[in-house]
Amino acid sequence: MAKYVPNTAKKQPLVLMFGGTFDPVHYGHLRSALELTQILPVQKVHLVPCQLPVHRSKPGATAEQRLTMLRLAVADEAFLFADDRELQRAGPSWSVDTLESLRQDYGPQQPLVMVLGWDAFLGLPNWSRRERLLELAHLIVLARPGQMHEASDEVLQLLKQYELQAGEALNASPAGRILRLSLPSTFEISATHIRRLLANNLSVRYLLPDTVLNFINEQALY
Repeated sequence: MAKYVPNTAKKQPLVLMFGGTFDPVHYGHLRSALELTQILPVQKVHLVPCQLPVHRSKPGATAEQRLTMLRLAVADEAFLFADDRELQRAGPSWSVDTLESLRQDYGPQQPLVMVLGWDAFLGLPNWSRRERLLELAHLIVLARPGQMHEASDEVLQLLKQYELQAGEALNASPAGRILRLSLPSTFEISATHIRRLLANNLSVRYLLPDTVLNFINEQALY
């Protein structure tokens, strides 16, 4: 995996879409989003909680509760924004629809990026309207140690065709490239583990912001 070296030429900063159930949001999500703004030219990160996840079970908290937790978590972060656009749509949350909406907001020339994990990227060939994704946005694939499962031939072909090369800038074009990144901080935190701890009356302190934990306690979630 090539190390990303930012191109310092004057280009429009990136707009990032970082989706998930955020059930609940935790420091793994938040630190990854923040570090992306520190190593890339980013103007805004849209953290987008989904209404109905397509590839996993129904969230434990309501859409409104998950959005509230996300807003509490990013209240003091200038670059991170809790975006409720998927919660305003009925039915399953398809990433391509969210990217279409963001593209309408920012226009055709804005460099737009969807952030996803390696395991999610491996399933990309099975996504709805997958050919449209790279027409709408770039992809940043976050790879964590121990999660680099073997890619299919179709995924390897996508990387061969679209992966950003050394010396290229992701914000040199509005869409169409793939960048694999390994971030400086890697937290092995999962929302599933947090929910399991809470269900067993065990502490989840230091896994997520105190504001979020206080809300969970007030709402008697999980």
